[in-house]
Amino acid sequence: MSDRLPSAWRSFSRRSIGSLLLYVFALQFAGGCGKRGGETIVVASKNFTEQIVLGEMFAQQIEAHSLVRVERRLNLGGTFICHDGLVSGKIDLYPEYTGTALTAVLNDPVQSDPAEVLRRVREEYLARFKVEVMPPLGFNNTFAMVVRGDDADKLHLRTISDIAPYAPKWRAGFGYEFMERPDGYRGWMAAYGLHFAGAPKILDLGLLYRALADNQVDLVAGNSTDGVIASLHMVALEDDRHYFPPYEAVPLVRRATLEKHPEVRDALGALAGKISVDEMRLMNYAVDGEHRDPADVVRSFRRAHSF
Repeated sequence: MSDRLPSAWRSFSRRSIGSLLLYVFALQFAGGCGKRGGETIVVASKNFTEQIVLGEMFAQQIEAHSLVRVERRLNLGGTFICHDGLVSGKIDLYPEYTGTALTAVLNDPVQSDPAEVLRRVREEYLARFKVEVMPPLGFNNTFAMVVRGDDADKLHLRTISDIAPYAPKWRAGFGYEFMERPDGYRGWMAAYGLHFAGAPKILDLGLLYRALADNQVDLVAGNSTDGVIASLHMVALEDDRHYFPPYEAVPLVRRATLEKHPEVRDALGALAGKISVDEMRLMNYAVDGEHRDPADVVRSFRRAHSF
């Protein structure tokens, strides 16, 4: 039928079809530009609430400020599992604490100067593991020796040194990692000269505070930003002998990942110094105490801070 069309009309039709095809291709290309790219990076975290919240924070930041796909492997495991995953390239980044990196991974002696700890960790991680330690997020999550509020009031407990007269009759509960790490149980006991009624009870991190509340133990090693401390009417004792090193929260990112995706550096860099101790504690409590979804908690925080 087209053979009977005038030549001018046939030429016009061919031009129109060609233009239409170009237009459709342009639309498809434009639509593709708005989607995530084919590259995927893996964000991981350790296996407790704060880490899951921070891992989700990193993931949402990257998704909001780049076209990179993010695979979440939150609640992955302890320090060494996450570290091994990072060094082997199975994950690209995860949140860590400077004191943990210094003592547990680098096996350096405990230091108390935050700036010196950060400097040492940055230099060694880059040299040994090709991993960048990005700027601290703004809070220090140190170990916290926690007792029941009633005991603190009755026995006038304010510092760790205050528990020395009572420790021989007390039962302590600690996580496995605290028992093994060089800045943990053995050094802490020696620094304070403490002796408990028996060997500490080894507990999953998620069960520490429940065991304390249920009188199964009398003291636990928690974290200073744990939201449930106040909600369960417990008291974190002051580290009056300054045994524990600084534990500034930082993103650890593979250098190769940052070189391939420089936008990741900008996305995470926007968080530097922006999360206070109180804000972290509130986010932890929103998850642990109010049973909110970590992703929703992070979205609310990022929205409030215009991240």
